[in-house]
Amino acid sequence: MSSKERKKKKINIEAVIFPLFQNNNDLSGLPEEVSATVEMLFKEKIFTAELNKTYPIALPGRKNLLLLLTGLGEREKINNERLRQAGGSAGSFCKEKQIPFIKVELSNLKGILPSPVSFLEGLFLSTYSFSRYLSDKEPYSPTVTVSGIKAGLKKQIPEIKAITDSVHLARDLVNTPSNELTPEKLASRARQLGTKNIKVKVLTERQIEKEGMGAYLAVSRGSKNPPRFIVIEYRGGKKGPVVFIGKSITFDSGGISIKPSSGMEKMKYDMAGGAAVLSAVSAAAKLSLPVHIIGILPAAENMPGGNATRPGDIVSTLSGKTIEIANTDAEGRLALADAIEYAKRYDPDFIVDIATLTGACSVALGNEAAAAMSNSEELIKRAVRASEQTGEKLWPMPLYEEYRDYLKSDVADIRNVSTDRSGSLVTAACFLKDFVEDVPWLHIDIASVAWTDRDRPYIPKGATGFGVRLLIQLLKESYKL
Repeated sequence: MSSKERKKKKINIEAVIFPLFQNNNDLSGLPEEVSATVEMLFKEKIFTAELNKTYPIALPGRKNLLLLLTGLGEREKINNERLRQAGGSAGSFCKEKQIPFIKVELSNLKGILPSPVSFLEGLFLSTYSFSRYLSDKEPYSPTVTVSGIKAGLKKQIPEIKAITDSVHLARDLVNTPSNELTPEKLASRARQLGTKNIKVKVLTERQIEKEGMGAYLAVSRGSKNPPRFIVIEYRGGKKGPVVFIGKSITFDSGGISIKPSSGMEKMKYDMAGGAAVLSAVSAAAKLSLPVHIIGILPAAENMPGGNATRPGDIVSTLSGKTIEIANTDAEGRLALADAIEYAKRYDPDFIVDIATLTGACSVALGNEAAAAMSNSEELIKRAVRASEQTGEKLWPMPLYEEYRDYLKSDVADIRNVSTDRSGSLVTAACFLKDFVEDVPWLHIDIASVAWTDRDRPYIPKGATGFGVRLLIQLLKESYKL
């Protein structure tokens, strides 16, 4: 059957999503006969509204209408993250069945402390699909309507949709294969953001060399695809400026210190930090946030080649400091070191770098949280509060002064890795701290959470888009927006 024939066979089904608690439900938003059916399901324990459980009901006489009951768990335990997960479970069901029309009835959520809009956030996030290279599959893009909530909450829906659309953009960028997303093509995607309030500047390899970014240039020496230093500046207001830096290695083979072949195909995800920054700046502009934001993406490929950087090479940075490159697979920090020095020109209130920086992050935290390190106690507290709002977990790690000794070099100002593997999660951040100096700075290592090998309630398998919502919420926390 051809794809055209499949299109013809599509049935325009509408799903009505109705979230339910395990106790104390308000069924007034349902027709009387349907309420009776729901009560029977509870009584017979066929459906008990456990968190993330769904139960579809075909309505008599309504061939193209489906009621989807969605479990929220106990009413007393409800919070924003549980609402997001439940919404994601409902959205995942609809995506699997390719249901084109969704109505969300939220009347049962009246009176709860967390915002019912979180349920919609989870639903929007879950409907993402990456089907660009599948010849027999179209992107899933349902029409969603909402009822049962107050007008004030309804006004929040466009904001949530703008943010989740930006998360989808980040996922698209990370899921795109590296032959399709080179540094230049990432720069082209950034240029598309250019508007009255967003200015995009892209430095070429020659301009990068002229600036003196020797560490960043060392990363790309082995690739035929030249680097692009991407600066996205959004002037939304007088607050700020703030600089977001995203690691943007469009493919990381490890260079001469080459990675094992198993799993190397995923290393297209090594620009997930840059994708998060690009998408967060885009979201800030859509929301008209009154903040001056600079997003920096030092894009490069890390490949072996005749001109590739070798272990033992020494390079000079934009700051004037020299680095002994003991391992070419510790390349992200080289690019970030020069990007941080460049960011200081803007005299920012604070700098955030977000990067898939170390495999040690996954060893320490599994795939459940990102690691956070900072030279500012107040900044890291704001970041943790933001993460609690978005459900993107952050775990603070220490930056003791003693870790700097792990990076001592006999021949340069600093080594890019420690002499052994101990403390590699924190020594990577400690390396960056050497270039930050006194500017308030937050480092977020997302190597553990930028990619998922399994479907989660509102995060489909593949790129997660971690960090987009977090960066937006951090701006709100920092400037009381």
